[in-house]
Amino acid sequence: MMCSPALSITLLAHGGGFGINTNLLDTNLINLIVVIGVLIWFLRGFLGGILSRRREAILAELDDAEQRLAKATTALSQAQAELAAAQSKAEQIRADGKVRAAAIRADSEKRTIDDMARLRQEAVADLNAEAARVSELLRREAARQAIDKALAALPAKLDDAAQARLLDQSIANLGNV
Repeated sequence: MMCSPALSITLLAHGGGFGINTNLLDTNLINLIVVIGVLIWFLRGFLGGILSRRREAILAELDDAEQRLAKATTALSQAQAELAAAQSKAEQIRADGKVRAAAIRADSEKRTIDDMARLRQEAVADLNAEAARVSELLRREAARQAIDKALAALPAKLDDAAQARLLDQSIANLGNV
């Protein structure tokens, strides 16, 4: 309700309370009803269109957001699957690497043992060859010393007759050969 300030003061001064002005032309109630009706009639289409377009835009954005969420969820699932596959492959590679390292280590140990056995056999063969060479040298030296000793003792033990017999026997032995 619209009351002029002078009228409000007058009403308060007369009755000392609140009063209702029943004069429709004085309160502009008809004008207000007409203006509000015109506003509702004209603005209904305008505001309704704005609200309808805004509602459609919000729904479109919600649909777009739901689609992006679905795509993101799908991409996340795919990425998680790829991650799991990559982790599985990494574990397989790691396990294969451990198996291969163990095989290489075993092969290396076997080759080392074989090389050590071969070196030992070569050392034994070298030792046997050296022992045979030393034994041959000792035998020759012993034979030479025996011959020297025999030659030194021979002139004292052999007389001319024994010497002639020895020569005859040696010649006979050479003829039988």
